[in-house]
Amino acid sequence: MEQRRFSGKGHWYHETQSNHAQTDVLPLVPEAANVDDRFLLDLALPDEIVAACTGWLTPARALCQLLFPLSVPVNRLQTLSAYDRLSTALTVAQACGVQRLCNHYAALLAPLPGPDSSRESNRRLAQITQHARQLASSPDVIDDKARNQLDEVGLSTYDIVVINQIIGFIGFQARVVAVFQALLGHPVRWLPGHHIQPHTLPTPHDAWVPLLPVVELRYASAHQLESLSRWQSEPALEALTPVLCHEPTLLDLTGEILINIREEISLTSPALSAATELLTRSPDRFSAAQFTPLMDAGLPAVHAIELLSQSAFDGWLNRLNVAFGKEE
Repeated sequence: MEQRRFSGKGHWYHETQSNHAQTDVLPLVPEAANVDDRFLLDLALPDEIVAACTGWLTPARALCQLLFPLSVPVNRLQTLSAYDRLSTALTVAQACGVQRLCNHYAALLAPLPGPDSSRESNRRLAQITQHARQLASSPDVIDDKARNQLDEVGLSTYDIVVINQIIGFIGFQARVVAVFQALLGHPVRWLPGHHIQPHTLPTPHDAWVPLLPVVELRYASAHQLESLSRWQSEPALEALTPVLCHEPTLLDLTGEILINIREEISLTSPALSAATELLTRSPDRFSAAQFTPLMDAGLPAVHAIELLSQSAFDGWLNRLNVAFGKEE
């Protein structure tokens, strides 16, 4: 795999495969980096909608700041630079085809210095990029070999937890942005000249075991112990918590989204099933054509957003299950 960027980062299509075609490449949109809301990207939403979703939007916004600082000190155990993080975010945004998100992360990435030109650095970034694209769009191909390749290019356990949280989170963000754009009647639009294959679904699992080392209690910090105690009581996070707790602040914010996004809304309808299916497999194609029938069926807009955002969050957790373990 060859890392390539045309015209000195003057565009937002981050090429991750060797391809000499340069047609239909969008110019970079520098102003896309300057948003007040780094999660919803300054979408002009009705105040009552935003207020109703504040419980889970607040930790989601905090995660944007935590995952993507513009300067990240690196050391032997925490090797992911700001460039690594934003490059991964852009890869996932492109895999989802949500153009507003692509513009944003490309604009944040463009001014940052990339890795050196050594073979080792190129291989490391190529492997991270390949893993991000596969986990985001084809999680069914992730196997032991794919998981081990991150370790082989020098990522630590902490790095692997963070990079997979980024992949899951950006998939969630892309789908939430697609839902809110559908509410407003805005098209998501796919990458011009670049067909996006429908995403596959992770293989369901009943008996799951972690493959990544879990936090050892005897070495755990007070924050890690507190997070372990709190989030292992949540069924959806119970198995993942001992791994995610390597970075307890990320775990805490993920958990806050979980407990605030879960609403017991009883509704089964063909329209909801169709909307959830398309959002899960092809967020780039989600539009008002899927959202409006939900309201026509009597579902308030806020409840439609909650249900669709819950499905997006489930996709995030599914990606973490695939990345960190396998069926027993």
